[in-house]
This record gives sequence, structure tokens and C-alpha cells, in this order.
Amino acid sequence: MTFDEPEVPGGMGASHPARVYDWLLGGKDHYEIDEAVGRKLPRIAHDSARQNRAFMHRAATWAARRGIAQFLDIGTGIPTEPNLHQVVQEVNPAARVVYTDNDPIVLRHAEALLISTPQGSTDYVEADVRQPASILEHARGKLDFGRPIALSLIALMHFVPDADDPYGIVRTLTGALAPGSALLLSHGTADFHRELEGEVTGTYRSGGITLVPRTHAEVARFFDGLDVVPPGVVRAVEWYQEEPAPVDEPTPLYVGAGLVR
Repeated sequence: MTFDEPEVPGGMGASHPARVYDWLLGGKDHYEIDEAVGRKLPRIAHDSARQNRAFMHRAATWAARRGIAQFLDIGTGIPTEPNLHQVVQEVNPAARVVYTDNDPIVLRHAEALLISTPQGSTDYVEADVRQPASILEHARGKLDFGRPIALSLIALMHFVPDADDPYGIVRTLTGALAPGSALLLSHGTADFHRELEGEVTGTYRSGGITLVPRTHAEVARFFDGLDVVPPGVVRAVEWYQEEPAPVDEPTPLYVGAGLVR
């Protein structure tokens, strides 16, 4: 069942992107205010959540098969199986994963549900992506930053407005990673559905969430200084490394992977 609506200053409910995402995926761990936002979103938002999840699975598998055995997942979201650690530990049971989110509900569920293999490990930290130094400080206690790490920023940076310097945040995070590390990123766009941009951003705003869809050029900037992995920064349904290819369908997401030099 869903949670009761939270109490916040002023007596108004505040939704959270991770809980709205949970509702869009058909999950049960959200408040009524999150469901209210989700119900107002157009069908493409449901498709986006599903496509985003599928990209995470493909990209994490690709990174693990490259031999990356450490993962820093920021903006974890409510656990929905298979989770990132389950995906990568199927490839390498000794993989280590640090999950980060700024919602205590997310971390509460993470601690209860994100159980590692005996050979590997999972850890959790409540932190905001807008405080990258704090995230890195904690992660250094669990991950070896002298070895490659896959940094997962899945459906996160479109919730960070330009005033919070999203590109600087990503540069700080990738700048701490060893050569051979990877950035895995997905990001919302209105490039293909400009007529829905106002409806989608307005619906999120009604729940107290800032959403900033970005153009292809703006999303590609997150990979500045990295070696972008083929097929590049593309629509979510166009990014894959092995057959079978995803079903080609409308999508409001750009995705990509980049390697630290």
C-alpha cells in the first residue's frame, strides 16, 4: 500500500521524484501526493520510466562486463527489482555498490531490500547530488578510487536546475574517478515532444519538483572531457551494446556512457 501523505512546513504535501518514479513503474512505496503528480502526467512519462529502467540495466551490464567492479549510484530511487547491484553482481558477484539518495524513505527501503551477494557489498548514504564533495567523502570509505568506478546518474540531472550548476556537479564527480571509470547518464528532453513540455514541467512543479528538460547539445555537455562510448548520446531506445536491440518507440530521454581518460 502507499504511505500516508507526509507533513511538511505550511501543511502542504511535497512529492519527490523517486516516489513519483516508483508510482510510474507500478510500485507501492509512495505517498498520495506522489500518485497525484503521476496521474496527471501524460502517457509518455510512463514509457519514459520503463525505458529509463531498461537503459540502466543495459548500461550497468555493459560496465560490469568491461570489468568495472565498483558502482556509485546517485539518485537511487525506490528499490525495484532487478536493482543495479543485482544486475552487476550477476556478472561479477564481488561487485561493490554504493547507493545515494536524498529521501530518507528511499534509504529506509534500500537498507531493507538491497541485499548484496556474500562476495560483494552494498552501502547506502543519504546525501544530495548538489553536495558532491560529501558524497565522494562517504564513497571513499567504501570504494577504491584508485580503480575504475561506474558513476550512475540515471534520470537525475534533469531535476537539477542551471542555478545549481549541474555541469559543475558532474565534473566534480567524474574528476574524482580513476582512468577507465565510466559515467552512465540518462536525462529527460522535450526535443521530440515539445508540445508536452509545459504540461510535464507544470505537473511536476505542482508537486514541488523542478524539472529541466534539456536539448541534445545540453545533455552532451555532461560528457565533456570524457570519451563517449558508441553509439554516443542518443535516444534511450537507441543505446545498446548487444542484440537484441530495444523496441524502437517514442521516448523523451537521451542517454549515454562516457569513459574517464
